[in-house]
Amino acid sequence: MLSFIPASVSGGAKRILKVTATAYNSVPSQTDSIPDIAAWGDKLVPGMKAIAVSLDLLSKGLSHGTKVKIAGMQGTYIVLDKMNKRWRRKIDIYMGVDIKAAKEWGKREVRIQW
Repeated sequence: MLSFIPASVSGGAKRILKVTATAYNSVPSQTDSIPDIAAWGDKLVPGMKAIAVSLDLLSKGLSHGTKVKIAGMQGTYIVLDKMNKRWRRKIDIYMGVDIKAAKEWGKREVRIQW
């Protein structure tokens, strides 16, 4: 079961959730034959701040275009991709074609806010 920590901010309530975060690249070996096109049809470009979310998070408000802050990371990320149905409570951070950076990121528990 997903649990949210409500907090008030200007303009409404924000949600904070602890998730598992991994990283991915737009290369055929990690995606498919069109690695720079995300699940909703968005073009992924190295350097952009995008994430993929597990399908269970869609119903929690993390749908296409949602702006997300990731604790410990600079900037705001945008939900542009979705993950395979086997994953739960997980995000995948887009790292362009920098496979080394994605491997160095590994797998971590992070708090996200949206």
